[in-house]
Amino acid sequence: MSALRRISTKKLLAICSLALVGVVGVTAIAMAMGGSGPKPPPKPLANAISGALNAPPVTGVSARIKFTNNLVDASSIQGTDPLLAGAEGRLWASPAGGGRVRLELQSEGGGGDTQVLVSNQHFSIYDATSETVYEGMLPEEEGKGKGEDGVPGLAAIEKQIAKAEEDAVLSGATPSDTAGQPTYTLRVGPKHDGGLLGGVELAWDADNGVPLRAAIYSSATSSPVIQLQATDVAFESVPASTFEVSPPASAKVVNLDPSTETGGSGKEEAQPVEGLAAVRNSVDFQLDAPASLAGLPRAGVKAIEVEGKTAALATYGKGLGGIAVIEVKSEPGETGEATESSEGLSLPKVSIHGVQGEELDTALGTVLKFSRGGVDYIVVGSVPPAAAEAAARAL
Repeated sequence: MSALRRISTKKLLAICSLALVGVVGVTAIAMAMGGSGPKPPPKPLANAISGALNAPPVTGVSARIKFTNNLVDASSIQGTDPLLAGAEGRLWASPAGGGRVRLELQSEGGGGDTQVLVSNQHFSIYDATSETVYEGMLPEEEGKGKGEDGVPGLAAIEKQIAKAEEDAVLSGATPSDTAGQPTYTLRVGPKHDGGLLGGVELAWDADNGVPLRAAIYSSATSSPVIQLQATDVAFESVPASTFEVSPPASAKVVNLDPSTETGGSGKEEAQPVEGLAAVRNSVDFQLDAPASLAGLPRAGVKAIEVEGKTAALATYGKGLGGIAVIEVKSEPGETGEATESSEGLSLPKVSIHGVQGEELDTALGTVLKFSRGGVDYIVVGSVPPAAAEAAARAL
């Protein structure tokens, strides 16, 4: 976590944007991976999902893809970052060897390329601009190893859809056409307390269930904030050598797996510490957790681990429209003053009780960081900057 907390603005933006890439790539392997033609015939959502889950497996997939990134208004950030302009590239996926994905993105904004590799739960993201590799382990999939018995039947799928509709609005399986393939598109939106999130869309091949498009929308625009879409696809075996690529030996490696920093296995968790009094007694700094923040009531307080130290997480409000505050003791020598990244990117500055902080304003929410009195504060929520600033100043 120490590497992640001190990560530069440029890498923070890149990793947030590429999170969708990893999700889509891994999903393509997890689902049964043929087909061409016009839009498929209409089907109930449960039937379309069942067809995807029970489709015969394919040996692999290769595709040309386009990555759209409208998450951050580039005009609000000093400096440049290639991925802020989006990118195009290639994707290869194979179910062999426990599941492998390779993604190459050539930035439309200039600069170096980005490469993502996923192999049997291990992932790495190489940024050629800074010659840095970010790597770690993906969480284990629920039900992994169950085989065919792990595929739910139609009745079970209908039950899960009904449960999801208690908190979300589902569009149904809309016939569509993606990369020349017949697809079904599902849009999922929050029913209430959605914050700035408008919805998420996923389109999968009607014949074999392979995801060909994924997009995230904000509540303020009809255009995708982040989108990964195949523009040309072929279902065919992918040679193992395709995935045998490595970054330069001189590249810096940053490990994002929390278990490697504490020396533990990452599978055992200590008894949770929850409640204001208990958390206050467990941290070695003065905890700020008022009863309400920016008009939102305190929902809970619990202890978490950051950099091997006990930190506090306080949440306010409910749903995606809530606000979370992370507090952790500052590293020795930190002044709390925001400084410009050595890579030329600098976030807008904001004053919190006379201390200069940094604020990342995105189409889906706001992240505000500042330090005061030996404590680092991170305020995050799917809320406008004004709400995040009000919350920070109330601490």
